[in-house]
Parts: sequence; structure tokens; C-alpha cells
Amino acid sequence: MKDIMGLMKQLGQMQSRMQAMQDELAALEIGGQSGGGLVEVTLDGKANLKRIKLDPSLMKPEEVEIVEDLVIAAIQDAKGKVEAALAEKMQAVTGGLPLPPGMKLF
Repeated sequence: MKDIMGLMKQLGQMQSRMQAMQDELAALEIGGQSGGGLVEVTLDGKANLKRIKLDPSLMKPEEVEIVEDLVIAAIQDAKGKVEAALAEKMQAVTGGLPLPPGMKLF
């Protein structure tokens, strides 16, 4: 019975840390870029797009497809950084215990 109480206490502590981590992620801003900085995006820690900045030199009708590709590349760059930050924070919350492959918390 004592082990169950200890386990329940640890679970409660982990839930608290998870909530704190989720709040921290929502406030986090992570940038990504492409085209040597011609396109910059900012995502929050949950990978929601917050801002896009396009260099004015890209505003040519004949370059629309290039701009679209650069925006996608910048978002992918930022998403990779968000995933790395999430993995790092999850490791701190779970005490280094790995999550099963494919398990998502958000």
C-alpha cells in the first residue's frame, strides 16, 4: 500500500510538471528561416504559427512559387526546433524516461 501511495504522489508531481511545461511551451517563441533569411517565421512551443516576415525583394509576381516554397521551408525549420525543444523539456519532466515511439502529449 505504501508503494501505491508513493506512486500516486509521483504521478501528481509529474502532472504538475506537465502543466507547467505546457504553459512554458505556449509562451515560447521559436524562429525558423529559409532563403538565407529572406523568409522568417515564428512559432510558439506548440507549433502554432505566430508571425511571418518576408523580405520585400521577394515581392515579384514571377517569384510567387519561390516565396511559397521558402515559407514552407522556414516553417519546417521552426517546427524541427519546436520538436527538439519539446523533447528536451519532456526528458526533464519524465526524469529521462523515454516516451513510447509515436506517443504525443499535445
